[in-house]
Amino acid sequence: MEVEILYRPSYSIGVLKLATGEQVRVEGGSMVAMTPGMAMESQATGGMLKSLARSFLGGESFFMNIYRAPASGGQVYVAPPLPGDMQMVNLENENLMVQSGAYVASEMTINIDTKWGGAKTFFASEGLIMLHLSGRGQLLVSSYGAIHEINLESGQGLTVDSGHLVAFTSGIGFKVRTIGGIKSTLFSGEGLVVDLTGPGRVLLQTRSSDAFLSWLIPKLPQKSSSS
Repeated sequence: MEVEILYRPSYSIGVLKLATGEQVRVEGGSMVAMTPGMAMESQATGGMLKSLARSFLGGESFFMNIYRAPASGGQVYVAPPLPGDMQMVNLENENLMVQSGAYVASEMTINIDTKWGGAKTFFASEGLIMLHLSGRGQLLVSSYGAIHEINLESGQGLTVDSGHLVAFTSGIGFKVRTIGGIKSTLFSGEGLVVDLTGPGRVLLQTRSSDAFLSWLIPKLPQKSSSS
Protein backbone atom coordinates (compact mmCIF):
# COMPACT_ATOMS: atom_id res chain seq x y z
CA MET A 1 0.00 0.00 0.00
CA GLU A 2 1.17 3.50 -0.85
CA VAL A 3 -0.12 6.44 1.20
CA GLU A 4 -0.31 10.05 0.04
CA ILE A 5 -1.64 12.80 2.31
CA LEU A 6 -2.93 15.96 0.64
CA TYR A 7 -3.88 19.46 1.89
CA ARG A 8 -1.92 19.29 5.12
CA PRO A 9 -2.24 20.32 7.88
CA SER A 10 -5.73 21.86 8.05
CA TYR A 11 -8.07 19.70 5.97
CA SER A 12 -6.06 16.61 5.13
CA ILE A 13 -7.26 13.75 2.97
CA GLY A 14 -5.44 10.44 2.62
CA VAL A 15 -5.11 8.60 -0.67
CA LEU A 16 -4.55 4.85 -0.16
CA LYS A 17 -3.15 3.26 -3.32
CA LEU A 18 -3.65 -0.51 -3.44
CA ALA A 19 -2.05 -3.08 -5.72
CA THR A 20 -3.90 -6.02 -7.30
CA GLY A 21 -6.00 -7.81 -4.65
CA GLU A 22 -4.49 -5.76 -1.83
CA GLN A 23 -6.70 -5.00 1.17
CA VAL A 24 -6.89 -2.15 3.68
CA ARG A 25 -8.89 -1.74 6.89
CA VAL A 26 -10.70 1.61 7.26
CA GLU A 27 -12.60 3.07 10.19
CA GLY A 28 -16.37 3.24 9.52
CA GLY A 29 -17.43 6.60 8.09
CA SER A 30 -13.91 7.61 6.99
CA MET A 31 -14.23 6.70 3.29
CA VAL A 32 -14.58 9.78 1.08
CA ALA A 33 -14.32 8.15 -2.36
CA MET A 34 -12.98 5.08 -4.13
CA THR A 35 -12.10 4.06 -7.66
CA PRO A 36 -14.30 1.65 -9.67
CA GLY A 37 -14.09 -2.05 -8.95
CA MET A 38 -13.19 -1.75 -5.25
CA ALA A 39 -14.91 -4.41 -3.12
CA MET A 40 -16.01 -3.53 0.42
CA GLU A 41 -16.87 -5.79 3.34
CA SER A 42 -17.85 -4.74 6.86
CA GLN A 43 -16.35 -6.79 9.69
CA ALA A 44 -16.46 -6.85 13.47
CA THR A 45 -12.68 -6.67 13.71
CA GLY A 46 -11.22 -9.05 16.28
CA GLY A 47 -14.55 -10.74 16.93
CA MET A 48 -17.74 -9.70 18.70
CA LEU A 49 -16.33 -9.04 22.18
CA LYS A 50 -13.33 -7.02 20.99
CA SER A 51 -15.55 -5.02 18.64
CA LEU A 52 -17.94 -4.22 21.50
CA ALA A 53 -15.01 -3.10 23.66
CA ARG A 54 -13.60 -0.97 20.86
CA SER A 55 -17.00 0.62 20.24
CA PHE A 56 -18.13 1.31 23.81
CA LEU A 57 -14.75 1.97 25.45
CA GLY A 58 -12.68 3.24 22.57
CA GLY A 59 -15.25 5.43 20.84
CA GLU A 60 -14.65 3.68 17.51
CA SER A 61 -17.14 2.11 15.10
CA PHE A 62 -18.37 -1.38 15.95
CA PHE A 63 -17.75 -2.42 12.34
CA MET A 64 -14.69 -1.59 10.28
CA ASN A 65 -14.69 -1.70 6.50
CA ILE A 66 -12.28 -3.84 4.47
CA TYR A 67 -11.56 -2.60 0.95
CA ARG A 68 -10.02 -4.93 -1.66
CA ALA A 69 -8.58 -3.69 -4.94
CA PRO A 70 -9.50 -5.31 -8.29
CA ALA A 71 -6.97 -6.76 -10.75
CA SER A 72 -6.15 -3.29 -12.04
CA GLY A 73 -5.45 -1.95 -8.52
CA GLY A 74 -7.36 0.93 -6.98
CA GLN A 75 -7.51 3.84 -4.60
CA VAL A 76 -9.49 4.70 -1.47
CA TYR A 77 -9.74 8.31 -0.26
CA VAL A 78 -10.14 8.69 3.51
CA ALA A 79 -10.61 11.61 5.90
CA PRO A 80 -11.40 12.10 9.61
CA PRO A 81 -14.56 13.87 10.85
CA LEU A 82 -12.73 16.89 12.34
CA PRO A 83 -10.59 19.44 10.46
CA GLY A 84 -6.94 18.66 10.94
CA ASP A 85 -3.95 16.64 9.84
CA MET A 86 -3.19 12.99 9.26
CA GLN A 87 0.09 11.12 9.58
CA MET A 88 1.30 7.77 8.32
CA VAL A 89 3.02 5.71 11.01
CA ASN A 90 5.12 2.72 9.99
CA LEU A 91 5.05 -0.01 12.65
CA GLU A 92 8.03 -2.39 12.72
CA ASN A 93 6.84 -5.22 14.98
CA GLU A 94 6.08 -2.70 17.71
CA ASN A 95 3.05 -1.52 19.66
CA LEU A 96 1.34 1.85 19.49
CA MET A 97 -1.30 3.34 21.78
CA VAL A 98 -3.75 5.52 19.81
CA GLN A 99 -6.24 7.88 21.41
CA SER A 100 -9.95 7.24 20.85
CA GLY A 101 -11.12 8.69 17.53
CA ALA A 102 -7.64 9.11 16.00
CA TYR A 103 -7.55 5.79 14.09
CA VAL A 104 -8.33 6.12 10.35
CA ALA A 105 -6.92 3.14 8.43
CA SER A 106 -4.24 0.45 8.47
CA GLU A 107 -2.82 -2.47 6.55
CA MET A 108 -4.28 -5.90 7.33
CA THR A 109 -1.03 -6.96 9.03
CA ILE A 110 -1.74 -4.62 11.96
CA ASN A 111 -3.77 -5.99 14.89
CA ILE A 112 -6.28 -3.73 16.65
CA ASP A 113 -7.37 -4.11 20.27
CA THR A 114 -8.83 -1.88 22.99
CA LYS A 115 -6.84 -1.13 26.10
CA TRP A 116 -8.07 0.84 29.09
CA GLY A 117 -5.55 3.58 29.78
CA GLY A 118 -7.25 5.34 32.68
CA ALA A 119 -10.64 5.59 34.33
CA LYS A 120 -13.23 8.09 33.24
CA THR A 121 -13.58 10.90 35.74
CA PHE A 122 -16.17 13.52 36.60
CA PHE A 123 -13.79 16.20 35.32
CA ALA A 124 -13.37 15.03 31.71
CA SER A 125 -15.80 14.33 28.91
CA GLU A 126 -13.74 11.23 28.05
CA GLY A 127 -11.00 9.45 29.93
CA LEU A 128 -7.75 8.33 28.40
CA ILE A 129 -9.22 5.49 26.33
CA MET A 130 -6.71 3.99 23.93
CA LEU A 131 -6.63 1.55 21.03
CA HIS A 132 -3.73 -0.88 21.18
CA LEU A 133 -2.20 -1.46 17.74
CA SER A 134 0.53 -4.00 17.09
CA GLY A 135 2.33 -5.73 14.25
CA ARG A 136 4.11 -4.63 11.13
CA GLY A 137 2.77 -2.27 8.48
CA GLN A 138 1.42 1.19 7.73
CA LEU A 139 -1.12 2.98 9.89
CA LEU A 140 -2.94 6.27 9.28
CA VAL A 141 -3.91 8.40 12.28
CA SER A 142 -5.69 11.76 12.40
CA SER A 143 -5.65 14.83 14.60
CA TYR A 144 -7.72 17.89 15.38
CA GLY A 145 -5.31 20.59 14.20
CA ALA A 146 -1.74 19.82 13.20
CA ILE A 147 0.36 16.90 14.47
CA HIS A 148 3.53 17.56 16.46
CA GLU A 149 5.90 14.64 17.11
CA ILE A 150 8.22 14.48 20.12
CA ASN A 151 10.88 11.81 20.68
CA LEU A 152 11.52 11.24 24.38
CA GLU A 153 14.89 10.00 25.59
CA SER A 154 15.15 7.32 28.27
CA GLY A 155 13.87 8.78 31.55
CA GLN A 156 12.74 12.03 29.91
CA GLY A 157 9.31 13.17 31.09
CA LEU A 158 6.45 15.09 29.49
CA THR A 159 3.03 16.07 30.85
CA VAL A 160 0.29 16.28 28.22
CA ASP A 161 -3.33 17.40 28.41
CA SER A 162 -5.35 14.30 27.50
CA GLY A 163 -7.27 16.25 24.85
CA HIS A 164 -4.03 16.89 22.92
CA LEU A 165 -2.69 13.32 22.95
CA VAL A 166 -2.91 11.41 19.64
CA ALA A 167 -0.60 8.40 20.10
CA PHE A 168 2.53 7.09 21.79
CA THR A 169 4.66 3.97 21.57
CA SER A 170 3.75 1.44 24.23
CA GLY A 171 7.26 1.37 25.69
CA ILE A 172 6.55 4.78 27.20
CA GLY A 173 5.48 4.77 30.83
CA PHE A 174 2.31 6.75 31.52
CA LYS A 175 0.18 7.84 34.44
CA VAL A 176 -3.21 9.59 34.18
CA ARG A 177 -4.08 12.18 36.81
CA THR A 178 -6.05 15.36 37.41
CA ILE A 179 -4.07 18.57 37.55
CA GLY A 180 -4.51 20.94 40.47
CA GLY A 181 -7.41 20.77 42.90
CA ILE A 182 -11.15 20.81 42.34
CA LYS A 183 -11.28 24.60 42.00
CA SER A 184 -8.54 24.79 39.39
CA THR A 185 -9.97 21.78 37.50
CA LEU A 186 -13.41 23.39 37.27
CA PHE A 187 -12.36 26.95 36.44
CA SER A 188 -8.94 26.85 34.76
CA GLY A 189 -9.96 24.86 31.68
CA GLU A 190 -7.48 22.11 32.61
CA GLY A 191 -8.40 18.71 33.99
CA LEU A 192 -7.03 15.32 33.01
CA VAL A 193 -3.35 15.08 32.10
CA VAL A 194 -0.98 12.25 31.25
CA ASP A 195 2.56 12.00 32.65
CA LEU A 196 4.70 10.27 30.01
CA THR A 197 8.20 8.88 30.57
CA GLY A 198 10.53 7.90 27.70
CA PRO A 199 11.99 6.33 25.77
CA GLY A 200 9.63 6.52 22.81
CA ARG A 201 7.78 8.82 20.46
CA VAL A 202 4.67 10.88 21.16
CA LEU A 203 2.22 12.40 18.67
CA LEU A 204 0.35 15.50 19.87
CA GLN A 205 -2.43 17.51 18.24
CA THR A 206 -2.31 21.30 18.32
CA ARG A 207 -6.03 21.68 19.08
CA SER A 208 -8.43 19.96 21.50
CA SER A 209 -12.01 19.09 20.56
CA ASP A 210 -12.96 19.25 24.26
CA ALA A 211 -11.63 22.81 24.50
CA PHE A 212 -13.49 23.80 21.33
CA LEU A 213 -16.76 22.37 22.62
CA SER A 214 -16.26 24.18 25.95
CA TRP A 215 -15.98 27.43 23.99
CA LEU A 216 -18.82 26.66 21.55
CA ILE A 217 -21.62 25.19 23.68
CA PRO A 218 -22.22 28.29 25.89
CA LYS A 219 -22.64 30.34 22.69
CA LEU A 220 -25.35 28.11 21.21
CA PRO A 221 -28.94 29.43 21.41
CA GLN A 222 -30.96 27.88 24.20
CA LYS A 223 -34.60 26.84 24.06
CA SER A 224 -36.86 29.03 26.13
CA SER A 225 -38.78 27.35 28.95
CA SER A 226 -42.10 28.31 27.30
CA SER A 227 -41.34 26.49 24.02
